[in-house]
Amino acid sequence: MTGSEKAEELRFEAPGPGTWELDPVHFPRPVTRYWTEIHPEASGRGTREFARFYGMLLGSLEMAYVNGFCYHTMQPVAEEELPQRFQRAEEVFQGKLWREQLREWDEVCKPTSIATHREIQAIDPDGLSDEALVAYLTRCRDHHAAMLTQHMRFTAAAMLPTGDFLAHVGGWTGLPPAELLGLMRGSASVSAGGSDELERLITTIDQDSAARELLQSSEDDAGQALEALRTLGGEAGSAVAGYLDLVGYRPLDGFDISEPSALELPDVLIRAIRVAVTGRDAGTAEVEDRTADVRNRVPEEHRSEFDELLGEARLTYRLRDERGIYSDIWASGLMRRAVLAGGRRLQSSGRIHAAVHLVDAGFEEMCSLVSGSRGPSADELAARLAYRAAHSAKDAPAVIGPPAPPPPDPSGLPPTMARLMLATGIALGSVFGSSEAQHDEDLLRGLAASRGVYEGPARRVSGPSEFDRIVQGDVLVTEATTEAFNILLPLLGAIVTDNGGLLSHSAIVAREYGIPGVVGTRDATERIADGTRVRVDGNVGEVAVLG
Repeated sequence: MTGSEKAEELRFEAPGPGTWELDPVHFPRPVTRYWTEIHPEASGRGTREFARFYGMLLGSLEMAYVNGFCYHTMQPVAEEELPQRFQRAEEVFQGKLWREQLREWDEVCKPTSIATHREIQAIDPDGLSDEALVAYLTRCRDHHAAMLTQHMRFTAAAMLPTGDFLAHVGGWTGLPPAELLGLMRGSASVSAGGSDELERLITTIDQDSAARELLQSSEDDAGQALEALRTLGGEAGSAVAGYLDLVGYRPLDGFDISEPSALELPDVLIRAIRVAVTGRDAGTAEVEDRTADVRNRVPEEHRSEFDELLGEARLTYRLRDERGIYSDIWASGLMRRAVLAGGRRLQSSGRIHAAVHLVDAGFEEMCSLVSGSRGPSADELAARLAYRAAHSAKDAPAVIGPPAPPPPDPSGLPPTMARLMLATGIALGSVFGSSEAQHDEDLLRGLAASRGVYEGPARRVSGPSEFDRIVQGDVLVTEATTEAFNILLPLLGAIVTDNGGLLSHSAIVAREYGIPGVVGTRDATERIADGTRVRVDGNVGEVAVLG
């Protein structure tokens, strides 16, 4: 059944006034009922905060779900707020207010969030009574909502300086965004899976022959090997335990609780660790050479401004992925862990068919089932999971509601507000905009997200549950990825996606790790069969199907 035929079975009505656009970049598949309950309000609260903080002509970015698919609409700022927004826009650039948020992130939000994650993670939900588990689920849900709001609060700080850099330097040099974004490489080690815990793990395993032997002989039972490494005496065991505590409950991709965490796919995790230990060139010298080349193309009178713009973009670039990894992605994994604990006891009592089916209950339904009250039947929960598995964003219309009005003419805005809105528009377009280039029979065209050329077997995966099929050197072909995917990057030779632009998470993680990437091809997952040999050219944004 084609996507259009599936869409005909479903009714897509606008969830409110205005134009609603599909978001296949962050949500390439239908989401769970729990997610539709928690995400819109928490996300909307965060967008209202950053729009006000930066003086944007945006009231909020509202989210809604139709048949499990994510749609969003822009709400304009109230007319009476315009004078304050114009004044705030002046303050943003004069005071570089994104630095204020960066300090808040580094000194308050990030460490506080990590401490709370660890506090919640220290509780074993399997050891709780039913009543205590319901209370724990509530705590995890409330924490998850707070982290979703936090994620969105830092959106503009992560993107505005980058958009401003692209707008100015693109105008001075005529270079495309793909070329300019390559200068960001090395600014966000977290996007390549970097952390103090990973560095410690790499160093200690390199110095411990027993740890190296365990890591290399872990083919039979990856879960058992991980546990052996974790409990290994000395510094190596402590380092492995520290790393697994950091990433173990993080979903390998996606934002919803539907996606498996790293520890649920131990074979993938241990193979990624094995490759990470061998190391990879960070490409610092190449970035320095390319930066010098771009700077030489900038008119001399603007070079000091180029240096300043590049410095601000590099300074905040890591926020693009950090705000998710250390906020809602970790919190989502903890919520999933709690839900699975409830699912296991419901499965053992015969209330549901499989523990994982509880993720498809709404929050109140979860609590009712765990406490022994009435809730959806086992068959109903199984049907919800089957629906999500059978559909993708290709089954949903790109727009519902009336056509979007043209964007406001920036020529009528004060110069600073026009600058703010241009930078914002470029950044958002670089997140959501896919390529419109036409394909040839055996050549797909997308956006050149990360430089380099690589030839290898395509590994077509529809979601994280299939990540265990990835072997070292594969070309990942998928709809889209999130920043959490960075744990698996060491295994890949290249990445190709259907959805997303040059600032999508897929593009960022490919650039940061230095593997070729082509994003926004629209339909690579339909045109490239699993196992087919492909050549990915991240320099020009092309994928050749070799057969």
